[in-house]
Amino acid sequence: MRFQVLGAHGGEVRGVRLPGFLVNDRLLVEAGSVTTALSLKEQGKVQQVLLSHAHLDHIAGLPFLADNLAIDGRTSPVTAAALAPVIQDLRMHCFNNRLWPDFTLLPEPAAPILRFQVLPEEEEVDFEGLRVTAIPVNHAVSAAGFIVHDGTEGFVFSGDTGPTHRLWELARGIKGIRAVVVEAAFPDRMEPLARISGHLTPRLLEREREKMPDAPLWVYHLKPGVYDETAEQLSRLSREIHILEQDRTYTL
Repeated sequence: MRFQVLGAHGGEVRGVRLPGFLVNDRLLVEAGSVTTALSLKEQGKVQQVLLSHAHLDHIAGLPFLADNLAIDGRTSPVTAAALAPVIQDLRMHCFNNRLWPDFTLLPEPAAPILRFQVLPEEEEVDFEGLRVTAIPVNHAVSAAGFIVHDGTEGFVFSGDTGPTHRLWELARGIKGIRAVVVEAAFPDRMEPLARISGHLTPRLLEREREKMPDAPLWVYHLKPGVYDETAEQLSRLSREIHILEQDRTYTL
């Protein structure tokens, strides 16, 4: 399984991209940086998009992906999948013909370029030959983490989350988990803000580690303004922790 990092930061400045991860060229996990990292040809290969929640840094590229695919003349829709409240947020606040055109009806209602799919909680769904399970996590808005598996191996993806439990509990029961992709947005001194906003710090992540499957931690979502401080604190925790690198492809 190929895991390509399009962007892995919790904010955007020059040279730094928002979260976006491409699995086997066709499944996109988060859409923050899909259109800033991929060529039009590469964007055209994306079939499914998993969205953990509707915050802008995780969906920013989806409106432009739909626009690009429609203009390119693609005839099959791209499917954006998420929990029901997340789909509702996208319909109401993004693809509402005010902030952005409703591409679930364009270029024409009978053949739209964008399709929404509601993911059931804690039920396995097939995506491009992969098995995906969405599990609610602890964030400031409705949000999910994902277990992605091909029947032999896979990974856990936290989405944005503060301390949580059920995601790790279910993941521990699955064989072949090769990586836990988990956020750490703030340094330890900002723990009060992290807790209020539903994020982790290195210290909170270390406590979460005891609940997780026994697999390496791939950390993302560090805020650019405190990146070095957070990274230094993460480096003290464990040799199994690796901060994901933008534009790098990992193999599970």
